[in-house]
Amino acid sequence: MTIRFGILTLSDRSARGERPDASGPALAELIRARGWVVAAQRILPDDEASIRAALIEWADGGGFDVILTTGGTGFAPRDVTPEATRAVIQRDAPGLAEVMRAESLKKTPHAMLSRAVAGIRGRALIINLPGSPKGAVENLQTILSVLPHAVQLLTDDPNSERSH
Repeated sequence: MTIRFGILTLSDRSARGERPDASGPALAELIRARGWVVAAQRILPDDEASIRAALIEWADGGGFDVILTTGGTGFAPRDVTPEATRAVIQRDAPGLAEVMRAESLKKTPHAMLSRAVAGIRGRALIINLPGSPKGAVENLQTILSVLPHAVQLLTDDPNSERSH
């Protein structure tokens, strides 16, 4: 099954060109290694309105099955990715964020500071990931196995029940 991903890196410094984006490319490498498609990548500053607009554009445009965000999920005042995500999703998918936090907690106590959320808008699954390349990749690896089934369900694939 081909899954089409969008990767949205949220970082003031990367958006200004002061620091290269390492998380977006690391996620893209992992996705392509699975034989899936990275349909688009974008870097935006930590601005809630811009993040909301990009998520809506990508989710409503129909070109993506899964939209990953990386960055902006912590406690810093500019970390607004969860708020932007909550504002645009139509249904929560809390189990994804819960399992990512639980697995991350086995590696670092800082995992309990993650405010990442996941949810559905239309037929697109939106998942917040940490901003560090290591954290982003580890969190995505935690949920990779369920993504094909999630996409089957979201797209009303008649074969979705066969994979139970």
